[in-house]
Amino acid sequence: MTFSDAIRTCFSKFFTFSGRASRPEYWFFFLFIVIWNIIAGIIDWQFFTQVSVSQTDEVKAVTATSTAPVQSIVGLIVFFPHLAVAWRRMHDTGRSGLYALLPFLLILGAFAVLIFGIGLASHFQHGGSLDILFTRATLLIVIPTLIVLFVSPLLVLWWLTRPSQPGANKYGPNPIEVPQ
Repeated sequence: MTFSDAIRTCFSKFFTFSGRASRPEYWFFFLFIVIWNIIAGIIDWQFFTQVSVSQTDEVKAVTATSTAPVQSIVGLIVFFPHLAVAWRRMHDTGRSGLYALLPFLLILGAFAVLIFGIGLASHFQHGGSLDILFTRATLLIVIPTLIVLFVSPLLVLWWLTRPSQPGANKYGPNPIEVPQ
């Protein structure tokens, strides 16, 4: 599959979450997204960045801000095709497409754990001298949560790089073995 074939396929299967996607299909589309985000970032930087200069005593501060409208539009356009091709890529390795969402689901779970952990720690706190974020109960929750949040995207990346399952699996025929 060529670069242009991968882009065409991913946009033609905008909301297709069934079937399988080969490694070249996924990674060429991923490269397309990276290239367009860089181009969008340059456009945003060139046309939508506001620079302000402030001076206090002998210190001069320059700040640049941008709302990044072009990058936001590009992100919205490629969100569903990227999610769909990642879903199909997981199918190609023999896994459920839900594994593509693993880091996002874990982030939501981590927020729940951290909110519960901080609430639990503050409930058992004796007096106001201890900082809630550094109590033992909170650290016992925060450290494993941060480890899982760091490892989960690496695990998904690992799965996305795995070779296709040979032959047909429960998600369909191998896209490399099927004539295009």
